[in-house]
Amino acid sequence: MALVSGICGRLDELGMRRVEVGTALILDAGVTARGGLQAGLELARVCLAGLAEVDLGPEEQCGWRGPWVRVRSDHPLLACLGSQYAGMQVSAGKYFAMGSGPMRARLGSEPLLRELCIHEETEGAVGVLETGKLPTEEVIEWLAGKLKILPSLLTLLVAPTTSLAGMVQVVARSLETALHQMHEIGFPLGTIVSGTGCAPLPCPHPDTITSIGRSNDAILYGGRVEIYLRTEKGQEDLVESLGPKIPSCHSPAHGKPFAEIFREAGCDFYKIDPRLFAPAEVVLHDLTTGRSRTFGEVRMDLVAKSFGG
Repeated sequence: MALVSGICGRLDELGMRRVEVGTALILDAGVTARGGLQAGLELARVCLAGLAEVDLGPEEQCGWRGPWVRVRSDHPLLACLGSQYAGMQVSAGKYFAMGSGPMRARLGSEPLLRELCIHEETEGAVGVLETGKLPTEEVIEWLAGKLKILPSLLTLLVAPTTSLAGMVQVVARSLETALHQMHEIGFPLGTIVSGTGCAPLPCPHPDTITSIGRSNDAILYGGRVEIYLRTEKGQEDLVESLGPKIPSCHSPAHGKPFAEIFREAGCDFYKIDPRLFAPAEVVLHDLTTGRSRTFGEVRMDLVAKSFGG
């Protein structure tokens, strides 16, 4: 809410637009508003509940000369799995959007959140919607009812992947994808101390599937994540045994641009091998042993193919 307050004082500067839908506050960052890079960074920070730093790095890495979206957090489980992960489907009538942000912890009903014991009682709720349509009053009523709050206490920030702001906030999920994959393979999340991630930022494309493909390829083939762990006695083989299962190359679907994979799956994310949704390269630093191990590798040839040059 503090981040939203700061954003509301800079709407013109950020290229964002305030929209009133019923009594709820909607901040448009790319549906009809111009948006931009800074708006995307603000969206990403809200997605991470203010528990991570997000910025753009212009430096050349791995042969890519464009900007990189960088994220770092000393509270990665709360920031990424407790807030940023798009685990909330917002569906009312014909409207659909993927929801993320702190409102997920307000709801607290997802199996992942229950497992991690992440739930909080708050007066209001703030969320981010990835969609090309602004929510209607019907959607607001449905979501407010689900969250058990008054519509006037709901704030939503909205941007599609086809917008610059929307692209930035999706590409800022490199660290989150690694943590989610670690959870899926049974890696003890209690060992995680801190994490950083970066991924190249592509140009959004007006075609939705192409833009979704680029945003995913940025992480699947260009994302690089470093995670700091503190293992305990009896966990000496943890990194060696589970580390190879974290990066996207562990999936048999790895190797083709995501847009191709997505079309072959009938544009259904749930028909795609979930092991693919991970960064290209993961470095695990064990603070107990002082050893570091790298798994996977960045594939800038596939990134260049996806990004259109």
